Amino acid sequence: MMDFRIPLGQWVEDFVDILTDTLQPLFDVLRAVFLGLYDLVNLILQAPPFWVIILVVAVLGFLATGWKLAVGVIVGFGLIFAVDQWENAMDSLSLVLVASFLAVLISVPLGILGARSDAASRILKPILDFLQTMPAFVYLIPALILFRVGVVPGIVATIIFALAPGVRLTELGIRGVDKEVVEAGHAFGSSPFRILRQIQLPLAMPSIMAGVNQVIMLSLSMVVIAGMVGAGGLGGDVVASLNRIDIGLGFEAGLSVVILAIVLDRLTASLGNRKKRAKKADAVTSAGQPTPESPKDRQLIAASTTADLDADSDTRTPQGASA
Repeated sequence: MMDFRIPLGQWVEDFVDILTDTLQPLFDVLRAVFLGLYDLVNLILQAPPFWVIILVVAVLGFLATGWKLAVGVIVGFGLIFAVDQWENAMDSLSLVLVASFLAVLISVPLGILGARSDAASRILKPILDFLQTMPAFVYLIPALILFRVGVVPGIVATIIFALAPGVRLTELGIRGVDKEVVEAGHAFGSSPFRILRQIQLPLAMPSIMAGVNQVIMLSLSMVVIAGMVGAGGLGGDVVASLNRIDIGLGFEAGLSVVILAIVLDRLTASLGNRKKRAKKADAVTSAGQPTPESPKDRQLIAASTTADLDADSDTRTPQGASA
């Protein structure tokens, strides 16, 4: 039998070597930027006393959903402090916030591009499938080579791993806006950018926020992997407990990850629900009508009202001009 093998792994290794040799200054700049963002967020979370952070997050929880989440924040974060995982939790939270922010910054424009261009959508789908199905540990190897040991490889691997749902749900939300709503905007003379900004994005915001929620949840799932590349935090303790077979330390660090995940999930989910309710209320109020029977009617009222206001502002006589 012919001994035939495609040297795909060698090709990938050669490609990474070429990147390292030719673009290392660029990767050094990216490392400095990511590390600077992480240090800034970590300073904000670590500098105040623990009770200040708990109070701030509890207030956010109260404003988002009510007193139940606020009490849950106080109990959960208090437990994190009580088991001596506060500094590690803030380190991991800093990594998650930075990685999630960068992932959303990349995924939302890509989702908009995919929604507005069928060709771009066809190109993005296999790439997103690849990113979602590739084992997360595989991303650590080139990240370590390009960015060296530390928190930055964890941030890079987290961005790549958590990117896909943000792109998919943004595209899904914009494509889900009824075509008649967009046509109403065109009929009132709104530009494509204005239709995107004032009609499609507001109506798609619940879906976009669901994508942001999933990005944050996937980022939290990468905390352990970040600990394996020297990022520290809760992932570092989980890895250390695995190496030492320390059940107690592993449970404390894992429980702290769960508490962070629950709090961030409830906060981001509530933001999406609040925007959805606010958009419906604005549509009804601006139209001066009772609530329509169908969501399609509510969207149409919102689009036509917004476009009408835009058209009026474009044709309004400037102040001081003769009638």
